[in-house]
Amino acid sequence: MIEVWSGSRDGNERAGLAHERGAGKGGERARARVLVVDDDNSILDTVTSILESEGHQVMAASGGEEALSMVRAWHPTLVLLDMRMPIMDGWAVAKSLRESGSRVPIVVMTAAENARRWADEIGAAGHLDKPFGLDELIAIVERHAGPRQN
Repeated sequence: MIEVWSGSRDGNERAGLAHERGAGKGGERARARVLVVDDDNSILDTVTSILESEGHQVMAASGGEEALSMVRAWHPTLVLLDMRMPIMDGWAVAKSLRESGSRVPIVVMTAAENARRWADEIGAAGHLDKPFGLDELIAIVERHAGPRQN
């Protein structure tokens, strides 16, 4: 079992990713273009590594402004968005994306108890409660990343 913990503001909030790595999965894989947005580099590194091992193309942004620039330049098929970031939080990122006309699906990632409500309020495609498991991460990416590509 691997757990990644974030340096949360109050020191008590658990905001990590827990998963067990198994043997690689064979067969056809989804080829999503996933943008992972989180101010915790350990979560960025872990999620990026997992999704790349599943055959996805992954870019990582550690802040809101960087994420907006990457969406404009890279056109991801899915954004995994942390809601609690300094300077520009997930709310502001989602609002800016929608105001700019972007329809990219957003999956909210947060340790907050109200993740589902936040996802509904910003029109997100789904949510991941931190810490989340490997299977849960892969399933939500495959569910919301669009059609498979060869």
